[in-house]
Amino acid sequence: MNPQEIAALLTEKFGSQILESKLDAMNPWSAVEPSAILAICQFIHSDERLKMDHLELLGGVDYKDRIEVVYVVYSMKFRHRYTLKCRLTRETPKVQTVESVWAVANWHEREAFDMFGIVFDGHSDLRRILCPDDWEGYPLRKDYKFPKTYRDMPV
Repeated sequence: MNPQEIAALLTEKFGSQILESKLDAMNPWSAVEPSAILAICQFIHSDERLKMDHLELLGGVDYKDRIEVVYVVYSMKFRHRYTLKCRLTRETPKVQTVESVWAVANWHEREAFDMFGIVFDGHSDLRRILCPDDWEGYPLRKDYKFPKTYRDMPV
């Protein structure tokens, strides 16, 4: 399927939960209602027309006014790629985990939690993966203040 067909199928199935689509982008995408991300991912993974069986990327983005989670998915069978985006508030960046759909999301979500402070509800082991357990803050957020020391050592 081409991006226009994928976007049309998502809009047909999920209606107003598809907030916006940009199909002429280098990586065509749809912004989706955060509360619907799990259902949408389950659909694109299992629907016979899509079979998006590979999660290429799940990452956070800080836009100063919001935090986004970006999901790049791919179908090994049909060789089509599509991007989903969830826009979250900076104050409480929280969304459901998709590790039940793609097991590899476990590690991606842990990294997004560690670097951006995004909480993935229902995640089986949401803890830091890159920073030490006692690290304070989220290093890839634009408002992050780098510490001068960590455990009495210069950073």
